[in-house]
Amino acid sequence: MEIIQTDVAIVGAGGAGLRAAIALAEADPALSVALVSKVYPMRSHTCAAEGGAAGVIKADDSLDHHFNDTVGGGDWLCDQDAVEYLVREAPKELIQLEHWGCPWSREADGSVAVRPFGGMKKQRTWFAADKSGFHILHTLFQTSLQFPSIRRFDEYYATELLVGEGRCAGFTAIEMRSGQMRRFDARAVIIAGGGAGRMFPFTTNGAVKTGDGMALAYRAGVPLKDMEFVQYHPTGLPSTGTLLTEACRGEGGVLLNRNGRRFLQDYGMGPETPLGHPVLKTMELGPRDRVSQAFWHEQKKGNAVSTQWGDAMLLDMRHLGEKTINERLPLVRDMSISYMSVDPVTDPVPVRPVVHYMMGGIHTDIQAATSLPGLYAAGECACVSINGANRLGSNSLTELLVFGRRAAMSAMEYVRSGARAAGDAVLAAAEAAAQARIRGLLQRSGGTETVAGLRKEMMRIMEQHAGIYRSGEGLADACSKLAELRRRYGGIELHDKTNVYNTDLLQALELGSMLDCAEALAQSALARKESRGAHQRLDFTERDDKNFLRHSLAHYRGAEPPRMAYSDVVITRSQPGVRDYSGGHE
Repeated sequence: MEIIQTDVAIVGAGGAGLRAAIALAEADPALSVALVSKVYPMRSHTCAAEGGAAGVIKADDSLDHHFNDTVGGGDWLCDQDAVEYLVREAPKELIQLEHWGCPWSREADGSVAVRPFGGMKKQRTWFAADKSGFHILHTLFQTSLQFPSIRRFDEYYATELLVGEGRCAGFTAIEMRSGQMRRFDARAVIIAGGGAGRMFPFTTNGAVKTGDGMALAYRAGVPLKDMEFVQYHPTGLPSTGTLLTEACRGEGGVLLNRNGRRFLQDYGMGPETPLGHPVLKTMELGPRDRVSQAFWHEQKKGNAVSTQWGDAMLLDMRHLGEKTINERLPLVRDMSISYMSVDPVTDPVPVRPVVHYMMGGIHTDIQAATSLPGLYAAGECACVSINGANRLGSNSLTELLVFGRRAAMSAMEYVRSGARAAGDAVLAAAEAAAQARIRGLLQRSGGTETVAGLRKEMMRIMEQHAGIYRSGEGLADACSKLAELRRRYGGIELHDKTNVYNTDLLQALELGSMLDCAEALAQSALARKESRGAHQRLDFTERDDKNFLRHSLAHYRGAEPPRMAYSDVVITRSQPGVRDYSGGHE
């Protein structure tokens, strides 16, 4: 096996991975950086983000406002020291992107434009029309090209972390083009591999988001934190799951039921309403979890619009006018016409809630460090936690910038502290185990299971039992069935047993990652006997701060279900209270 020596290896070359690589190269050009990605960097899912990135820049806003919106939006499950760090660093990162060439949209006076976003009481979301992630990723990628210390390894799939002498010492990866295994020996590793939304059948997530980075850390002994919190975005296209950005509502779009009624007003009249909190004045700019839950209730009432793809509501942007839509939401118009044959200039667009974001992920501290020395994580695959039980829209692009850089600084400090590679014998043993796993998949014969079959069953289970509303009975059933799917996974036989671009093998490995993440999610949700943010239990309808103002930690145990543990939420200055969105947006 070819061995590639590097100081810091990064798994994932999306926004967080690129930001980390640039930070390392700028801080110390003598450090060698290996940037490893299973796709070409510009195909990373960061490019799909549309709405924008949050950061205080206007005179009527403040860091305290951003802090309070984030903590309240996260239903007080956020670690408040991490939120303080995020909001403080956010404007610096967004201005840095401006200096690197990100084409932020502007106001008439030339200043940076900001738009409203759900759950934020001030306008603080920087945007580049409705292609913000695309432009951010372009800016980061082009900036990274100037640093010779960054070596890219595109279309490499990381399979196992190498752990020796109590620390992370690198990882193994498959070069897709040749099918050959490579060993990356590194003094520090940063995982920036994105989320795991593809474990659900209806998602905004691209095909690459299969939880690979989460599973790498999980199997190496690092717990997955708060995995039960899965965000549904209220406005996905029913035909494909493609996202229509929250900016549609930020610019003034409204949600209507089959009767033409702005139904969100029926969920903001007081504690007797199904959602138990006021969203009347914020209406469509309520937080994503609440708006998605309102859809569920309207559907149960029979107020949904029937489409060939199932129930939907209507997103009405006609009153914005063609000029505004073309200037502010050009991609939204293109996608609505292409995928739904509906022009938002002339007709309301059918939409429905769709799985969008994982609030949970690899357990890290505020330094982006995991419990395994030498291993760091940033972006959606990590849980620091700034998102708590519900992420506010436009905080995630900011998070990957802020904590991508923080992970880089922590990794650099670790390397400079004298961290060295593990012994050759230890690495050789870890390498052999990684090779054996792949060899076992390729050589298996007589198996009756298929990747497509198991994946379809997993998605059905997750959609049925781990969706917007959950029950103890359903989650227990999901845990049992997912454990059985993991057992059956051992009986997969690959049709393609060759080396070159073996997508059959890669999809089998991705399925293994998703099954591990799905079981951690279901077990975490079953154990959390309360309703908080995006985790809503029909059998435990109230938030329970006494017993569950805690982070869940799922620990990997091989063929056994994960061991559940808990850690305290860091509270610095905001005590748990009522999530109040009655004040509107200023």
